[in-house]
Amino acid sequence: MMNIKVHSSAPADLEGDLASLRGDCARMVPHWTVPDRAAARPVSPSLIHGVKVPVASARLLDAMSDYGD
Repeated sequence: MMNIKVHSSAPADLEGDLASLRGDCARMVPHWTVPDRAAARPVSPSLIHGVKVPVASARLLDAMSDYGD
């Protein structure tokens, strides 16, 4: 059995609250970048082929109000 030790630059805050979580997020904001989003171009239905969906998955999606019903 291996004894793997993890060295963290910050101590784990197991008793953290919402305020500390929000502070952590605020400190990370400068590191997050949003790439420019290119507009999705329509795809011709003739190019969509070979997609196979298992019957159980199709029934599951059909039963979901967002996709079926």
